[in-house]
Amino acid sequence: MAVPIAKCLAAYAFLLLISLIFPHVFADNAVGDSPHRRFEYKYSFKGPHLTQSDGSIPFWIHTGNAIPSSDQIRITPSLRSQKGSVWTKNPVSFEHWEAEVAFRVSGRGRMGADGLAIWFTAGQGLEGPVYGAADQWNGVGIFFDSFDNDGKKNNPAVIVVGNNGQLFFDHQNDGTTQSLGTCLRDFRNKPYPVRAKITYYQKTLSVFINNGFTPDKDDYEFCTRVENMIIPETGYFGISAATGGLADDHDVLSFLLFRLAEPGQNLPPPEKEIPKEEKDKYQEEFENFQQELDKRKEEFQKEHPDAQGQPIEDLFESVNDREIRQVFEGQNRIHLEIKQLNRQLAMILDEQRRYVSVITEEISKRPSQAQSGQAPTHEMETIINTQQEVMRNLNELRNSLSGSLQQLAGGQQQGNAGGLGSYETVQHFNDIKEHLHVVKRSIEHIIQKNGNPAEKVKCPELPSLPSCLSTTHFVIFIVIQSLVFFGYVMYKSQQEAAAKKFF
Repeated sequence: MAVPIAKCLAAYAFLLLISLIFPHVFADNAVGDSPHRRFEYKYSFKGPHLTQSDGSIPFWIHTGNAIPSSDQIRITPSLRSQKGSVWTKNPVSFEHWEAEVAFRVSGRGRMGADGLAIWFTAGQGLEGPVYGAADQWNGVGIFFDSFDNDGKKNNPAVIVVGNNGQLFFDHQNDGTTQSLGTCLRDFRNKPYPVRAKITYYQKTLSVFINNGFTPDKDDYEFCTRVENMIIPETGYFGISAATGGLADDHDVLSFLLFRLAEPGQNLPPPEKEIPKEEKDKYQEEFENFQQELDKRKEEFQKEHPDAQGQPIEDLFESVNDREIRQVFEGQNRIHLEIKQLNRQLAMILDEQRRYVSVITEEISKRPSQAQSGQAPTHEMETIINTQQEVMRNLNELRNSLSGSLQQLAGGQQQGNAGGLGSYETVQHFNDIKEHLHVVKRSIEHIIQKNGNPAEKVKCPELPSLPSCLSTTHFVIFIVIQSLVFFGYVMYKSQQEAAAKKFF
């Protein structure tokens, strides 16, 4: 009997330990099956093409210093004392819901401020002192606080604060005296976007955080849970942020809202949720857009009468046209490269001619030399012969390049006139390939020819150049650089110590 009882006690202890470490797993199982989800596009946004042509966000409004773009919304830039927010235009009246938010909080400093907040409130808190939104809100706010106001070294942190519309937020204590749930999570300067999943189901608010260390979007960790959470039946979703004496970029990449329903209950069809007035409004907007499109089509046809009746296939590039265009572009690049090589060869030839003329003048100045001077004269003649041979090889190489250029030009003229046939195109490319091989062999031959005489002819040694920096100057430079560096470090430390948070 002792052995079975011991096994049961060990199993019970193991389950108890697991329930303490992962409480959300057992809580989810206690609720029952997972609820049904339906995506609500009218209360969501996500890039790309996040904004319209006029800079507005469909179904959302932005205020303050918020800057919408095609792939994200910068709630506040990294400047001091900035505030911004985005809010849904229409109220939400879902009994159960789940929101997934992807954002980045990034800054150059070791510390940041102030933070970012996700709201569900009875009214739109467009501007105010609580992370850029209004105080005394009626609803719930999930705060991502970056700055440690109370000096307890418990930031960055995620804090859940509820309000009935009568309380003022406790800034000095970072809202810890009013928090319903909190967890310590560092969400600044992560390699991937930080993600927050906020679920309100059966009067229970749960917060899960993806720390942004991996690209896995579903790698969530449990943060906090608030039981018996009462929120307004109808409210607005919003995201706000603010900066103080320190500043961060607060960027929101997406906000996705899902409506939840208990197992066994069917979600109402989307058509029944849209009032008739709103339907008529959207239909009128569509008809106006269609009329504007037809009007612009007529104006285009009047301005471009030649385009009338033209098949749409002729307006786009076919596969054969694209291949021919790529062939011509490749020929143009080869043509430009060969022209550049031809110019470089011409410069080399000019240099060789100058060398030969200088050596010839030097020899002509000393027509009669003593017996002791005959050896240098022989060496001079060897150098002249080598230079002349190099010039001949370079001339041949230049003529070969000129021939390649002419063939390329002829091929391009043929293509522009009526298009190259398959055989002619292959033949031209084969000729160009052979000429390039000739150029390569000629260059290798020139290198071999230049290598042998250089081993025989001994050039006079040049005197060593004097040092441009003495030891004393070098030591003085190092000392000055060290003083400047330490002065900059001390100045930076004083600036960080003097930085304070402002509201």
